[in-house]
Parts: sequence; C-alpha cells; structure tokens
Amino acid sequence: MISNPPVTGPVELLQQLVRIPSVNPDNSPGTDRTGEAAIATFLQGWIEAIDGDVTLEEIKPGRPNLIARFAPRDGRPRILLGPHLDTVGVGSMTIDPFGAILGDGRLWGRGASDTKGPMAAMLWGLKENAAMLAKLDVAVDFVAFMGEESCQWGSKDFARHHAHDYAFAIVGEPTSLDIVHTTKGSLWATLRATGKAAHSSMPEKGDNAAMKLARALDVLEREMAAQLATFTHPVLGRSTINVGVFRSGSRPNIVPDLADAEIDIRLTPALHDAGGALALLESTIARLGLPVEIVEPHENPPMEIPASHPWIHRIQEARPASRPVGAPWFSDAAHLSAAGLPSVCLGPGSIEQAHTCDEFIEIAALEEGAAFFTDFIASLI
Repeated sequence: MISNPPVTGPVELLQQLVRIPSVNPDNSPGTDRTGEAAIATFLQGWIEAIDGDVTLEEIKPGRPNLIARFAPRDGRPRILLGPHLDTVGVGSMTIDPFGAILGDGRLWGRGASDTKGPMAAMLWGLKENAAMLAKLDVAVDFVAFMGEESCQWGSKDFARHHAHDYAFAIVGEPTSLDIVHTTKGSLWATLRATGKAAHSSMPEKGDNAAMKLARALDVLEREMAAQLATFTHPVLGRSTINVGVFRSGSRPNIVPDLADAEIDIRLTPALHDAGGALALLESTIARLGLPVEIVEPHENPPMEIPASHPWIHRIQEARPASRPVGAPWFSDAAHLSAAGLPSVCLGPGSIEQAHTCDEFIEIAALEEGAAFFTDFIASLI
C-alpha cells in the first residue's frame, strides 16, 4: 500500500494525484508510466483513512475500477460521484506532466483539469463530511473508472453490473461547475482502401490506395456533412464528422497498396434514435459505391436527462449558479445513462484546458469545486 502523506486541502491532494502517472496506454501515451493501478492503490489508502470501504475490480490486466462505499447497503437511495482514473498521453506536453507545479494561481500537470481536479474536489467533499456519511438519508459512493480516454471499458463494465444499485450519478468532468445534462455520442472508425504496389517510376502498373482513399474521403465528408446537419438538437446543435488521421505508404518511390483514415462522428440523440452513426456511414458508403471498408468501428451513445430532473434541482439548491448545459464531447456518463442510471457531468475546471500541452486548473476553481461538493454532500440529510 502506498503511504499517503497528510494533506491540508484540495490543492495538496490534487498535487499528489497529478504526481502519480495514470496515462492511458492506448493512442500514443508518450510515456511508459501507464495504467491506473498505482493511482487506484493510492486512492484506496486515502479513502480507507476516512473510513471508506474500497473494492478494486480489475477490468483489464492491472487496470481496475475503484468502488468506495461509506454507508451500508441497507435500502436507502444511493448516488455516486464518478471521475475517471486515466489521463490522455503526455508526449506533446511543454511542461512537466507530473510536476504538479503551482504558479500564477494555477496548478499545472496532466490531469489537473481532466479529471484529477474534479476527483480531488469530490474526495475533499467526502473527507469534510466523513463523520456523517454513514448517517445521511442518501448514501454517497465514490467510483473511479479506468479507461475513459479510449474505449470506456470501466464505465461499461460498471454499468452492466452495478448501475441498478444507484438513483443518480455525478460524473467528474471539468464543466466549470455547470451541470452537463446532455452530450453527443461518438463513432470512431477506420476507413481502409486497398490497392496494388508498384515502382513509382511506373505508377500506371499499380493502384494507389492513398489516392483512392483521399478521393473517397472528399466525397464522403461532403455527403455525410450534409446528412449529419439534418440531425439536430436544441442544445447540442448538429451531428458532425471529422477526418482526424490519415496513414499510407512507406516510401515516396512505392505506390502504396494500403491506406487507412480514422474518422470521428459526433451524434446527437436524433441520429441515435434514427439508427446511429455507423448505420448511416455504412449506407452512405454503399449508396455512393466508395472503394473503402469500415474497420473496428466503436460507437458510443449520446446522453440526455431532462434539465428539470429532481437531482439537478438538488444540485442547484446547493449551488444556484450551476446551470444545466449541453456539451459536444463524450464521457462515461453516457454508458451509465444508457444502462438506466440518470447521470450528469459536473466538476471544477475548464474543458478548454483538457488534453492541452500545458494543462492546468485554476486554484480558485478547484477550491470552489471542493466547497461545492462539501455543501452538496452535507445537504443529503
């Protein structure tokens, strides 16, 4: 067990969290210090010190979810506070990703905003209320998910096995303490074109997969953008498509025989209800006769609960300035919501700082977040 030095406030706690690398190993981590095991072990010791009952559920080898309970399962309503344990990669960062340096009223480092800042605020609220957690009318659990920054295995597994135990979830994301009650879903897919290799001095003897894919993407992007624009939402706007990665070839003097592009479609609830983004992508490629195949598609649902939901009202009673808003990004909350668990995203910090080369959180925002969760938990009597 990691020995946890004492902390005097949420800032010191967040420094400890940032200094424990928990980089998602997928998609170019930029370090060999990956995985969630170390931070889960740290949190287990920290939470047990405030009388939480901690379970680590291994979802992938060495990559657990953490579930902490502070009250017995005795039939009272339960809610959960749920940030994610992993961060995105650090290869492009211009600051020490794990330094947790303080300066200019900010705390700098990977995860400071997304989502170790919200995590520290939630944990501090639990610590400040530790003496009364077992007595509240509503039990509050802390659940930290692995793998959010890739395929959300942690929240998917938790949704399958535990969602029915809860009445509501607050998923930790940097929302400036606004209440994100609706988000877009996402489809990530690889589009692949194949051709025939040849020497570049005789390109007519080959079949250039790169050019085949590039031309297909140009047609597909224009066609899909027009179709996606018809699936709108009063808060989220329209569905969108982005071509984010293009890979092909090995040398300039070889006609490439393989080309891959990775695309990202963000879907509104209307597109989800109409059959989803993958079905639309498949039908569009078939209708246009494009020479590409879809490889390894991964579709996540949108998330939406009414802005008038009773638990949103309870959040606003604790902090009237928190507004119900929408967001174009995706989070673990969608998988919880899809399993029937009403969920929102909420936490200190700005999403504009997430994933940046010099990620930070304003110290005043972190302290405001810790005060909010302290007051919100105390209100559950």
